[in-house]
Amino acid sequence: MSNQQRWVSLGLAILSGFLLNAAFPDVAFWPSALVAIAALLAALRHDRPRWNALLGWLSGTIFFLLQLEFANFAVGPVPWLLLAALEGLALSLVAVTWTWLRRIRLLRTHPALHPIAFAILWVGAEQLRSAVPFGGFPWGKVAFSQAESPLGHLAWLGGTPLTSAVSVAAGVLLYRAGVQVWSWLARRHAAPDASTAGSSGRLRGGRAFLTALAPLFVALALVGAGMLIPLTTGAETGALRIGAVQGNVANPGLQAFDHQREVLDNHIAGTEKLIAQAGEEPLDVILWPENGTDIDPIATPSVGAEIDALAQRAQAPILIGTVQYPETGGRYNRGLLWEPGTGPIASYTKQHPVPFAEYIPMRSIARAVSSAVDTVTTDMLPGHELGLLNLPSERLGRTVILGDVICFEVAIDDLVRDTVAGGAELLVVQTNNASFGPTAESTQQLAMTRLRAIETGRTTVQVSTVGVSGIFLPDGSALQITELFTAAQMLQDVPLRTSLTPAVRWGPHISAAFSLLALGLALIAIGSNFARSRSFRRAAVAEGNHHDLTASDDLGRHSDL
Repeated sequence: MSNQQRWVSLGLAILSGFLLNAAFPDVAFWPSALVAIAALLAALRHDRPRWNALLGWLSGTIFFLLQLEFANFAVGPVPWLLLAALEGLALSLVAVTWTWLRRIRLLRTHPALHPIAFAILWVGAEQLRSAVPFGGFPWGKVAFSQAESPLGHLAWLGGTPLTSAVSVAAGVLLYRAGVQVWSWLARRHAAPDASTAGSSGRLRGGRAFLTALAPLFVALALVGAGMLIPLTTGAETGALRIGAVQGNVANPGLQAFDHQREVLDNHIAGTEKLIAQAGEEPLDVILWPENGTDIDPIATPSVGAEIDALAQRAQAPILIGTVQYPETGGRYNRGLLWEPGTGPIASYTKQHPVPFAEYIPMRSIARAVSSAVDTVTTDMLPGHELGLLNLPSERLGRTVILGDVICFEVAIDDLVRDTVAGGAELLVVQTNNASFGPTAESTQQLAMTRLRAIETGRTTVQVSTVGVSGIFLPDGSALQITELFTAAQMLQDVPLRTSLTPAVRWGPHISAAFSLLALGLALIAIGSNFARSRSFRRAAVAEGNHHDLTASDDLGRHSDL
């Protein structure tokens, strides 16, 4: 490979990282994800496993540096750089595995299989980094960039694995179309008289050009296929009149909760405004965000009395967010459903605290990397029950089941899926985005919430301390969206549903299938590479040739993929 080719490959890998990030909020130009995949494949076109592993890591690291810039705002550059570099390894794994896999005869002779194989590897890597280490980090799945695209509708059918897979496959087809058009242009340049060979020659040339564009047409068909998904929004078990309060804070960042009672007072004031907006027609429930009160109302009875008095004025339960400290140590991040005149009647404890943010694994080692770990003085403990909250509704004459997930949990496939499968008729995402300032973290999370509405067939509400908050119907359409770092209230009648989408019903099997297929392809790739290396070594020994075989291997170096 020449130096010029290396520089072009490096440029394409870097470009692909920028393009992939542009598909996510705040840019949110979803076609950019498909172009990013095409650019990455163009970078990986040479048959150099180590070089391609580097290119994949570089592309992934660039993407995550941009995607996770909120980590830099919250905890500083060192943890941000380490997290991005670690997450980038997943794409490095995809790149090197693909380099080995595409050498096998089946893929060399059947390029139509390339979009399927590469998409499976990509989704397998997404699921791997969503599970390890420390419970994984699913942020930045391609599916989350497609919440507003036709491809996002596929979440109803197969959740994030299918949405990511079809999006990536469309990107591979886009690359194939580019390669074939380039080849067509090269042939025309090599035989310039073809264009003047009469009508038959022009006809053959036109057909050849359309054939070259065939992968593009297939990619467009895949994108449009999402529009055929039968998304519905009608109520199945009645409608609920909800209010949501975004109280806001004065100082964004890790100091957002330094002024005791500020957050609580802001949410009390916002609830008073919401009650006034509701007028004579009472609300069924009022939703506060994660950490909507910075004082535990159970440990501090006077605060509990204030919240209870507020709930009685509203004539509605309030789902509050608070942190509780058990006598045994640690702390819990909880949502409490507060019934007027009674107090908490149901609760949900966050099941997946975020490592190195809400609890610190290997604290002594982590401290050597960044002193920011000392801001987490008490580790958060995980809950072990789904967020199914029984809301008594006098108006509906029955108990409504609310599904509660807290903050980053909205990115976890099985948790959201299990909550809906467990009976949730409406999903609530309680979150506190104050620590991340003006970055895109809040809008990235809102895109996940929108996609979860489609995937689960449930009205989904994201309610944040500082924004962005929003209400989405089961087809992903937005009823209300607030601004970042403003005080706001949302008031809405929303449909309740109990039917299960294919993604919820078959989600565990779909995820397992992608994982097993990706593992199978990886084993085939590794085995094929090992056998191939042994074959070349034996040939070299037989011929007495001890030069660098890897450098002399031209197989696939100038291939399309």
